Amino acid sequence: MINYHLIVSGQVQGVGFRWSTYQLAKELGLVGFVKNQIDGTVYIIVQGPHEIVRKFIKQVQTGVNQYAHVTNVQIKPGNLIDTKTFSIKESW
Repeated sequence: MINYHLIVSGQVQGVGFRWSTYQLAKELGLVGFVKNQIDGTVYIIVQGPHEIVRKFIKQVQTGVNQYAHVTNVQIKPGNLIDTKTFSIKESW
């Protein structure tokens, strides 16, 4: 199991990005959360098997839906979290 913290920049708010990210994480069986930040970025904590998390990150980098436009993804390793779900958190 690995855990990563992502900060996604670009046109990622108001375009269904959180919902699409949630759907992707659920499909892949990952845990964590996605949240809009006040600066216009989206913050994601994702955790799961190494190969599946990498697949998730690649899809986030290319955009999880046709309306989002990702310009940058900052990726940092994190500590494992104790959760069994992936959720959408309320904004800031």
